[in-house]
Amino acid sequence: MQTWFPFRRALLAVLVLAAILPGYRPVDAARNGAIAGHVELRRPPVAVGRRPGVTDLGTPTVQPMAEPQMSVVYLEVAPRGAFEQTDTTRAIMDQRNETFVPHVLAITTGTTVDFPNSDHIYHNVFSLSKTRPFDLGRYAVGRSKSIRFDRPGIVRVFCDIHSHMSAFILVFSHPFFAVTDPAGRYRIDNVPPGTYTLVAWNEGVTSESRQVLVSDAGVTEADFSLR
Repeated sequence: MQTWFPFRRALLAVLVLAAILPGYRPVDAARNGAIAGHVELRRPPVAVGRRPGVTDLGTPTVQPMAEPQMSVVYLEVAPRGAFEQTDTTRAIMDQRNETFVPHVLAITTGTTVDFPNSDHIYHNVFSLSKTRPFDLGRYAVGRSKSIRFDRPGIVRVFCDIHSHMSAFILVFSHPFFAVTDPAGRYRIDNVPPGTYTLVAWNEGVTSESRQVLVSDAGVTEADFSLR
């Protein structure tokens, strides 16, 4: 009999919420849906000119931008209670052939990013972004340094030695985002049913947003055309 009372109280609470909040439904991960689609770049991003560095001699005036087709698609606001616990995770942004790999990295808050040096030259990774300013100092091939990102926002990453090197780290306070593949396709899984604002971002072009409705266990199609 005693085991019945906690269950009855929980059931009563759900019924009360359903009565006062018509849109309320208990969270059921099995009923979550997905958002998928394609991001088209109508205007290729403009290559950024060289930023003066401490050792400028011998570097090209402009180096082609890496992975210009990689976009990030994300929910502007996450569902309530969708990210109540922050997991400690790690990600890697390598330095290879005087390029940051990947050029665009999307992570959640609390993630530590490792910056290994795979080049046989020195690098000095830094950022002046308000979201997470840092300066790792110079280090040689085979070494790696790391930074933890605790605030959401966009972090622009540079190398103080090679002015043509740059990258982006997008930090989110929720897990509902995806980086497009080389063909521009993306998919965001495990999204609770509801109406959301979906945003598509790519460096050098104007971001685009739209309203999407995610149904129970369904896949919502949403394509973007960025200019």
